[in-house]
Parts: sequence; structure tokens; C-alpha cells
Amino acid sequence: MFKKRENVTEIEEGTLLSPRFDNDGLIPVVTTCAKTKEVLMHGHMNTEALKLTIETGEAHYWSRSRKQIWHKGSTSGFVQKIIEIRVDDDQDSIWLRVDIGNGASCHVGYRSCFYRSVPIGKIENGRNIKIKFEEKEKKFDPDKVYKGQPNPTKI
Repeated sequence: MFKKRENVTEIEEGTLLSPRFDNDGLIPVVTTCAKTKEVLMHGHMNTEALKLTIETGEAHYWSRSRKQIWHKGSTSGFVQKIIEIRVDDDQDSIWLRVDIGNGASCHVGYRSCFYRSVPIGKIENGRNIKIKFEEKEKKFDPDKVYKGQPNPTKI
């Protein structure tokens, strides 16, 4: 599908897309809001998801838990419209800048999947590190939106 990875110079300084997928056929993707610059989520793409994302201008990912292509927002209505796709220097990760309007990207209902912060400082007991909610309100109720679909998070 994409150009074969042949040498470092072409990968790092060339003009052709030659993504490196891992042994499972996946490449990590960081997705940020084009307007606010906040990190919305981290996901993965396989070749087909990357191709669909490029062709449609909307984010598609590979769901590792469901083992299928996932068109972000197809259920919730919060489609991620691509503003820009970037690839890192050695083409082994993707950065999407997207527009989600006034929507959300987290299946839990928050705007961003990164809705909690971890305190910085000396760790007395790693089992008791309390995280803080930075987002106070959900954008949607996941129970209503996903109506009994399996939770995509694997424990």
C-alpha cells in the first residue's frame, strides 16, 4: 500500500510516505484538537485505517479490543475531521490534528481521553497515588450513546 522502507535517508529526508507498522501491523497515533491544541486521545492504525483516514479526511483507527476498523464518531456522532496529518522523523508514529467541534473524543464521555492529571513529587506509596479530574463534566452519557455495546477498554 505505502512505499517500502528501503533506507534511512529516504525515510527521514525523503518525500514519500513509508510508515513503519509494528509486529502487530499497527502504528501509534496521537490525536490533538486543532483549535485548542489539547491532546484528545492516543490510538493505533493499521494500513487500512491509515488509508481510510487519508482518503476520507475523517479519523479511522484500529480497535485492538474489538479487532476491527473503527471510524471515530460513527456511534457517538463526534466524528474527527482531519485538519492535518503528520508523521514523525522515522515514520513510526502519526499525529492527527482534528476538528471535533463542540464534541468529545473519549468513550467515557469526556472531551479528551486525558481528563485526569497525575501529581508530581516524591512517591511515598505507589499504590496510593491519587489522580485529579481536570475535566469536571462529560460531553455525553456513554450508556445512552453506546446502548449496551461492549466497553472498548480491556482490563
